[in-house]
Amino acid sequence: MTSLLHIALPVVAMAAPGDSNVSPWVQFLPFALALAIVYFVLLLPMKRKQKKVQQFLEALKVGDRIVTSGGIHGTIVKIADRSVKVQIADKVNIEISKAAIAGLQGQEPVVPDNSQA
Repeated sequence: MTSLLHIALPVVAMAAPGDSNVSPWVQFLPFALALAIVYFVLLLPMKRKQKKVQQFLEALKVGDRIVTSGGIHGTIVKIADRSVKVQIADKVNIEISKAAIAGLQGQEPVVPDNSQA
């Protein structure tokens, strides 16, 4: 307990305001800068990626040969609001969510998988 107290007292002392007359806008500047960095590094690329995927899904049409995120190859035979019916073999149709479509056969995925390093 005493070791925690020895650590907490200097931290509290550093957080105490000084005698300087600094404008509140200047104190807000580092926070605003951190928010801007988060926006441009994380949120903006994520929005661009979502827009690209949405455009791809809206452009799908019957007859497109697709690959799902699970690796199933097939041809679109029917498009619904949130799902598509895909023919994966003769007389074998499955219904999948549009979100499960990774891309068109023979092309790179719409959004590359960055999880593998």
